[in-house]
Amino acid sequence: MHPMGNSYHQERGDVPPPPTGCPVHRDWSPLNADYLEEPYAIAEQLQADHPTFYSEKLGYVVVTEMDELDRIFTDHETFASTNVQDPVYALCPAAQEVLAAPDFNPVGVMSNRPEPDHGRIRVHTRQGFSNKRIKTLEPYIRRRSDELIDAMVGVGSPTEFVDAFAFPLPGETVFRFIGFPQGDDELLKSWCSDRKAFSWGQPTDEQQAELAEHMLAYWRYCRDFTADKRKHRGDDLASELITAHENNPGDMTYQEVESIIYGLSFAGHEAVTALICNSLLCLLNHRDQWDEVCADLSLIPNAIEEVLRFNSSQIAWRRVTTKDTTVGGFDVPAGTGIFMNFASAHRQNDIWDNPNVFDIHRPNANRHISFGKGVHFCLGAKFAKFETQLMLEAVSQRLPSLQLVDQELEYFPNITFRGPSKLHLAWA
Repeated sequence: MHPMGNSYHQERGDVPPPPTGCPVHRDWSPLNADYLEEPYAIAEQLQADHPTFYSEKLGYVVVTEMDELDRIFTDHETFASTNVQDPVYALCPAAQEVLAAPDFNPVGVMSNRPEPDHGRIRVHTRQGFSNKRIKTLEPYIRRRSDELIDAMVGVGSPTEFVDAFAFPLPGETVFRFIGFPQGDDELLKSWCSDRKAFSWGQPTDEQQAELAEHMLAYWRYCRDFTADKRKHRGDDLASELITAHENNPGDMTYQEVESIIYGLSFAGHEAVTALICNSLLCLLNHRDQWDEVCADLSLIPNAIEEVLRFNSSQIAWRRVTTKDTTVGGFDVPAGTGIFMNFASAHRQNDIWDNPNVFDIHRPNANRHISFGKGVHFCLGAKFAKFETQLMLEAVSQRLPSLQLVDQELEYFPNITFRGPSKLHLAWA
């Protein structure tokens, strides 16, 4: 792997020691089994004990309070986003060797590129996510939703919803949006799962080496796809980006186009799959509110905001300090990793009344930070909410009797994304 410059995935360097005077938590990690299963009560207690502390297992300063998270998000010069796609833990020599391949050279472009380059690139990607283009996808999303529900009904109740609907809908939508051929969907799906483990999990050395091989294949696929798309344009984001590069090569390099496609092929759907499942988990566990939504579709947008607060599909994010600074009142040296714990902040009772209660009528539900804040506010936030809204409209009208099957939910072990790996549902 290439550790210098604007590499997309950078090897973690030396970890600075805990800041002087900062409380140290020796046992807690977001990868602990109990936290993966149910983080919110633990997160609430972590905040009550120490709003800012050092996690020895993680090697990060953990920030839990909304005011401090807001400050970190909006000071992008002191708190850089360059580490958000990096492996959480150091890579083993075998994985390093795989990713040292001379053609493994994706560069940071959106979530992990600092200003001013981030702003320069975002101009072009933001055009791709314009309201106009999002609306042009609406007929496809509605039709595909109905087709997937038809298939579920055809097989009969109960069903496993992630495979039947929650992955295919956002996955296929973003793949068509970018311009990937339909026949490659399963391959892309498997690589995206690998990438979640690579950048946000804790794989063993053996797993790391295998994941590194898959990451290299994934990147090479995106490069080959971009080269082919350069010759055969279509009505898709990849073609638009290539044309934008050719019209203004100084504004966006060809390598940046390749890297945007590599980034969006994951970011454009992973959190949406989780958001779709979490929306149904929240609503079906509160039957009266599900019935309200079925009767009045105008309640859906605020219901989604409340899901993003109450049971978010992204419960943490990362930053790294670019210079000596203070965090939570403690002096923190440059190069310190900051773990931003949304799960704690989203249950603060000084921001929300009865924060541990799910309420689709909550007036300030959208005060959450699930999509970040500041210059790196998630480019696809509006798209993710729009897609989830169309899903809820379709499912609530077609299957109002939908209910959860008694099941043990499992969550993919990673520090950021949260949604059930499987979700079994039934209907009358």
